[in-house]
Amino acid sequence: MTAESQPVLPLPSGIAVHGAGELSRRVHDEPPHAYRSPFARDVARILHARAFRRLAGKTQVFTRLPADPPGDHFRSRLTHTLEVTQISRTLAHALGLNVELAEALSLAHDIGHPPFGHAGERALDQALREHGLRFDHNLHALRIVTWFEVRYAGFRGLNLTLAVREGIIKHSRDYSADDHPDLAEYFLDQRPPLEAQLIDLADEIAYLTADLEDGLDSGILALDPLREEVALFRSFHDEALRLYPSAPSKLTVNEALKRVLNALVTDLMQEIYARVQSHGITTLGGIRQAPERLAALSPAMEAERAEAKRFLYANFYNSPEMREAHHHADYVVQSLFAALTADPHLLPEDHQAHIPAQGLARTVADYIAGMTDSYIQQLWTRCAS
Repeated sequence: MTAESQPVLPLPSGIAVHGAGELSRRVHDEPPHAYRSPFARDVARILHARAFRRLAGKTQVFTRLPADPPGDHFRSRLTHTLEVTQISRTLAHALGLNVELAEALSLAHDIGHPPFGHAGERALDQALREHGLRFDHNLHALRIVTWFEVRYAGFRGLNLTLAVREGIIKHSRDYSADDHPDLAEYFLDQRPPLEAQLIDLADEIAYLTADLEDGLDSGILALDPLREEVALFRSFHDEALRLYPSAPSKLTVNEALKRVLNALVTDLMQEIYARVQSHGITTLGGIRQAPERLAALSPAMEAERAEAKRFLYANFYNSPEMREAHHHADYVVQSLFAALTADPHLLPEDHQAHIPAQGLARTVADYIAGMTDSYIQQLWTRCAS
């Protein structure tokens, strides 16, 4: 039986988050919409946010090699986000979860990332450590949707539902109430709903397959080592070669990657279902009190995923070409952070106004985190001249 023909029955309806009750509550009361659920409205608010649009100008892994012009076909944070959203909607629909909530969380899951991808995030975190602070893109995303986005006359922020705000911070990790008393309203002693839990694995699946494709297209990765070291890819590539012996190499690779993605998504779907069934959970409360997160790959598939991830780290993320780009990102972020903290008058007036409440270091980090790759490069060049 192929992955496509293996059915997954919807989970008990009581497990899904419904569009009424406590989790649909907003900080500022608003009348219900005539024909849209609270989570559908959150989807629209995130889509129309300025921070969401800026994802188009932020690196996912890379947009260019140091000596090359920008590449139009490599993933940006925005295109990656849309791919995660497609996977999450599929999973939520098949499992009988709240599709609109999963969509909203997918669209917002990377909204707090700074420019230059993970290299930029590490650099910004390192700069803040010198001031006794840290940068966490989940917590920054929460601040974006609750404060920095200014689109409504009646309140600051997007006034998203409690379920979306909880999922933004908890989809990929847990937070301690002792360390984060400011997050007390987000049920820190409980598991997040399944709609939030599945986002982290959808993210992993999306960038694993996409990074293999972008790595091959860039020339940093080579097909033969990929086949040799990643058994999951090799098995599906062999199948594509048997089915399409005369097809161009690019197309057989695409066929293999499509099957890899499908296998990972199907396994995740079936493993979530199996874990919920094995625990006998029939309500959202049961999900929240489960001894572990229930969104996971099966042990066998997790081993396959980890093997592919190790290959990407060794041959792509830490390749000489990428190390040069990461070094540049680190230098730009940290030197611009130093320049702005040394002379706060370089900050826009609206950011300067936040210094008394947020402190200089956090205000500078907020400013940098909101930049696109091109904007930070331009500002860094002006400040360095």
